[in-house]
Amino acid sequence: MDAIARKLERLSPADTRVIAWLDRFEGALRAGDAAGAAELFAETCFWRDLVAFTWNITTLEGRGAIRAMLQAQLPAVSPGSFTLEEPATEADGVTEAWIAFETATLRGRGYLRLKGDEAWTLLTAARELKGFEEPGGPRRERGVHHGVEPGRRSWSERRRDEEAELGRTRQPYALVVGGGQGGIALGARLKRLGVPALVVDKHDRPGDQWRSRYKSLHLHDPVWYDHLPYLPFPDHWPVFAAKDKVGDWLEMYTKVMELNYWSKTEVSSARYDEAAREWVVELTRDGESLTLRPKQLVLATGMSGVPNLPNYPGMERFGGESHHSSRHPGGEAYRGKRAVVIGSNNSAHDICADFYENGADVTMVQRSSTHIVKSDTLMELALGGLYSEEALAKGITTDKADMLFASVPYRIMHEFHIPVYEQAKIRDAEFYGRLEKAGFQLDFGDDGSGLFMKYLRRGSGYYIDVGASDLIADGKIKLAHGRVKEITEDAVVLEDGTQLPADVIVYATGYGSMNGWAAKLISQDVADRVGKCWGLGSDTTKDPGPWEGELRNMWKPTRQEALWFHGGNLHQSRHYSLYLALQLKARMEGLETPVYALAETHHAA
Repeated sequence: MDAIARKLERLSPADTRVIAWLDRFEGALRAGDAAGAAELFAETCFWRDLVAFTWNITTLEGRGAIRAMLQAQLPAVSPGSFTLEEPATEADGVTEAWIAFETATLRGRGYLRLKGDEAWTLLTAARELKGFEEPGGPRRERGVHHGVEPGRRSWSERRRDEEAELGRTRQPYALVVGGGQGGIALGARLKRLGVPALVVDKHDRPGDQWRSRYKSLHLHDPVWYDHLPYLPFPDHWPVFAAKDKVGDWLEMYTKVMELNYWSKTEVSSARYDEAAREWVVELTRDGESLTLRPKQLVLATGMSGVPNLPNYPGMERFGGESHHSSRHPGGEAYRGKRAVVIGSNNSAHDICADFYENGADVTMVQRSSTHIVKSDTLMELALGGLYSEEALAKGITTDKADMLFASVPYRIMHEFHIPVYEQAKIRDAEFYGRLEKAGFQLDFGDDGSGLFMKYLRRGSGYYIDVGASDLIADGKIKLAHGRVKEITEDAVVLEDGTQLPADVIVYATGYGSMNGWAAKLISQDVADRVGKCWGLGSDTTKDPGPWEGELRNMWKPTRQEALWFHGGNLHQSRHYSLYLALQLKARMEGLETPVYALAETHHAA
């Protein structure tokens, strides 16, 4: 710790406290004293590890769990070189500090919170593999050899060769199925790490996942939250980008980052060859049938999984148009038509607003209560401290914001969010009053923790208001309540007998778990072995227990060897793609990756 003491001109009491704790912690780790290291934590404590110690994404809760992990992992991990990166801070009895460390195979960064002289929360995150660092900054490639080089091949020729070979004469190490924001972000990480990876997608062009959605769609999250790895949006980019603008950015990104990306490609089947320890993947690329044999298979098909299309009696006899919200083309063709949208979450609100703007008579069917938060309120109260111009001015970069976000254990995260939404209720009382007067059924989550916890627990049940709520409050979007009994030739009939005449029905009925894609592409047996994706096991609505402590199966090893899931919003695609890419790179290079606490399967579907 002498180095950090010399680096800082003057150590504050908070700095001294952190350095002393790190010294004791490192001493116990070097001595192999797992019990002694665990005793440095408070009785109520949490250690969240992103690959660095566990080759997993897991949270250890309590001294006993920490002791057990260290007993299992210390011999292989060999951690050390713990340092304080910058001056610590102190408020309300909690000391907080950025730290750095190393293990036998990697360099990491973390965030420590002390209560007194004991650790309350610790985040440890892998950042780079020793000997396999990304070629960025001072390690960037030269790009050209100055001098005479007979038969020199240009960059474009080498790039053309790579595109022609990968997937044909040379197999990819990793195949990423799904070329939306998640697959593209992961592809960029793997490219930088030198992992031969191929991203495949059924659409004609990168970004078509966004372009094909209804015309009015914009990002609901602010720009500071949504950057892709390495290449942030320019500083003139709108706070909420239009879907076609996002699509163009993704297409540009694949070219600039030199991703090996196959569009017009559909995977028909995949199976794991146990003897060869590789996947056999059958696909069709622009009409040509091909077989690939990657060592690793990543399903980046979106955290929402396969669309849930309900099976209401009479659906087949409906005489108008009907489709799932994922296939909604936009409201332009429905001027003067009667539209019924079944559902009341983000997509349902957006589509109802789209119908209204295009002159349709639209009714929303609310089957259960929905959490609503105004976009401006969300930005200012929930995200502004980490993702905003104000945060940047305080030195909170996107990377720092991601780490701070990740440093709060899921077990206690709701405690951080409840006060935010209590404040939102007061701030927007008139807004909520108007909605309730219109008959809209509101909630703030089972425990009042609001949007992000709903997102993590169930991936549904909310709407970030960008205008549709006012249309509901004003009666411009009509509102009906209850479950659907049946569909007739020209109406939606609810269980209470209410009939909603319809020329078009949109089923905004959500999506299944991501393991539905595994069932579709691989087998139901593999999907059941892996189990449910997403959710924390919080035992709240649509998130059955037992408690998992992390999102199920996301960005980490699963119960099926060499099968990975990658998805989430733009923020998660950016941040967690690093940890998934490091795990894949380590395996490609033959590094020891002893996985600790591989998650149990509790929910097959």
